[in-house]
Amino acid sequence: MSNNIFGLTDRGMVRENNEDAFLSEQLDNGLFLACVIDGVGGYEGGEVAAAIAKDCIRKKLSGLKGNEALIPKMLETLLEANEEIYFRKKENPVLEKMACVLTVVLADIQQNQLYYAHVGDTRLYLFRDEVLVKITQDQSFVGFLEDSGRLTEAEAMKHPKRNEINQALGLDSSQLWPADFVETGQSPFLPGDLLLLCSDGLTDRIDAAHINRILLAPTSLDDKAAALVHAANQAGGQDNITVVLVRNDKAISNHVVTKPAARPVASSIPEAVKDSLNIKEPAQKKNRGLVFFLLILVVLLLGTCAWMYQQIQMLKEKRSIAAPVYENPWVPMTPGLKDTLKKPLRDTIYYRDSIPGKMKKHEKRPVK
Repeated sequence: MSNNIFGLTDRGMVRENNEDAFLSEQLDNGLFLACVIDGVGGYEGGEVAAAIAKDCIRKKLSGLKGNEALIPKMLETLLEANEEIYFRKKENPVLEKMACVLTVVLADIQQNQLYYAHVGDTRLYLFRDEVLVKITQDQSFVGFLEDSGRLTEAEAMKHPKRNEINQALGLDSSQLWPADFVETGQSPFLPGDLLLLCSDGLTDRIDAAHINRILLAPTSLDDKAAALVHAANQAGGQDNITVVLVRNDKAISNHVVTKPAARPVASSIPEAVKDSLNIKEPAQKKNRGLVFFLLILVVLLLGTCAWMYQQIQMLKEKRSIAAPVYENPWVPMTPGLKDTLKKPLRDTIYYRDSIPGKMKKHEKRPVK
């Protein structure tokens, strides 16, 4: 048994037959093929549709070459399975309502990549760093409401139309547009990652938090698969339950911080020998002259700054010796001199009368 892949299916607690199927194989080219198929149409057709799809996928994808474009090949395979199921429906009226939904993965562990194709409401999850991420989108009305945030996970699990799907294998190909009919994609699949493919018999019974706890347990893939199926049955087991797990078991790279290498000790090789061998001096020696020059430059700069500061201080001291400036120019004068200057030069002022040539005399009152 491979340590990288494991699949398990169970009838559940209510159904009389199991319409699910799965693939969990390592191909000759080193790729891992994982597939979960959920048959639709009851006992008369669900199992038949799932078996047709399983055989077609195994036949078309087992012979892949390593350099082939994987997603186009997967899309071609699903369209061919759709044609085969549709043809069988037309041949046998009893199988008129049969169809199936599925998710198929090709995991390239060596290149740390995964490729997937999906139709319907089976799911693909990626479990990385203890976090469960849903990769595929449910092609159903309730799935659209949940994926778009209009319904919570708990509300979607209880919705009366949660099992009504929009797409399935077994439809008239003339009415299909592959870009909308099949969801395809590619994603990194890193060392330590774990993939979960499952039918809605699991996700209708237990939520993502419960799945996360089971995958987090330090157990083998077959123990994890058994624990998931058991949990769904304990929650009612209303439908068939199928899970496939794929693990990238390559060692996780941890970058170890190392100490820098010790500085090499200069050898005492003569200069003539060094020149003949073209041995260059270590960079540290060449840089010593530059460091010494910068040090002298800094000292000169500091000295210049100190000299300029001293000159500025001396200039300030010279300016401070200047005569004081008085706000009132009469302050340094004696009171008598000030009064004398304020008085007019004469006590009598002459001014011209209106009669030409005649002057009038005006006696000015003494200043008190």
